Amino acid sequence: MVVKTSEETEERIIVPGPAGFHPPSAAQLGVLPPDTGYGLKYGHLAPEEQVMEELARMMLTGKNATIFPGPLVLWAWNEHAIEKAKVVFEIAAQIPDVLIIPMPDYRPKYPKVEPEEAINPNHPNLTIWGNKIEACIFVGVHCHYANLSLKMIRAGTNCCTSALCAEQGHEDAMFTIRDCDVNQLRRVAQAFKRVREDMGIKLPENGENVRFTPYQSENVHDGKTHANPLLYTPGEPLGSAASAFGHKSEHMQSEA
Repeated sequence: MVVKTSEETEERIIVPGPAGFHPPSAAQLGVLPPDTGYGLKYGHLAPEEQVMEELARMMLTGKNATIFPGPLVLWAWNEHAIEKAKVVFEIAAQIPDVLIIPMPDYRPKYPKVEPEEAINPNHPNLTIWGNKIEACIFVGVHCHYANLSLKMIRAGTNCCTSALCAEQGHEDAMFTIRDCDVNQLRRVAQAFKRVREDMGIKLPENGENVRFTPYQSENVHDGKTHANPLLYTPGEPLGSAASAFGHKSEHMQSEA
C-alpha cells in the first residue's frame, strides 16, 4: 500500500497497517537499509536529524507511545549495554506518559501471553493490541528478531513503528536510525527534547513521566503508577532497571 500525504510530494511506502495476513516486505517494495548518515522515513532515505525529529513527533503525539527495549540494552551484560540503557532512559524522560514494555528474551510464551508484562517477537501484535499502542520504538533487539516483529506489527496492527538499530537499520519500520551507539542514542534524546519543547509539551514537575501498565504497577511496583526514569540505575543486581522495565528480577537469571 502506498499513501500520499498533503504535506509531502513523495509517496509513503512503509506505513502503519493493518496491511493484511501476508503483506510484501519492505525489500519487495524496493526499500533498502539507509546509508551511513541517513535514516528511513516511511520507506524513503532522509538525513538522520530529520528522521529523529519526525520520530519524536510521532512518539509525542501517538496514542500509548511505548518503548520496547530488547536484551541488548535490557540486561547488564557489559558496560556498553549499561551505558546504552542509561540513554534509553534519557529518551523516555522526554515522552510524557510513555510506556516501557521489555522484550527480555525471544522464546515463545505459551500457554499464556501477558501483554502488559512483555513483548515477544513470536506474537508482538498481542502486546500492541492489548495495550492499544499506536506508536513505538524498538531498541536493543537483535536484528533478525526486530525484523520479524516489525513485519508482524505492520501486518496486523495500526501501530507506527520505529527502530533504533546498532547496525544497518530496519527497512520494515516506518522510521529507523542506524549505527545507534551511545552517542547516536544521545542525539536521539536531544532531538526528542528539542521537538518536545518546540511543540510546547510539558513534562510533569516531579519527572514521573514513565507510566506503568496495570500489570507492572500491581506485580512489580506495589501499586505505583508512574516513575522518573532518570532515578533508576541500570546494572544494579536486583535491578532498578529491571523493575523500571517492568520485569521481575528472577527473570534475569538466565539472561544476565
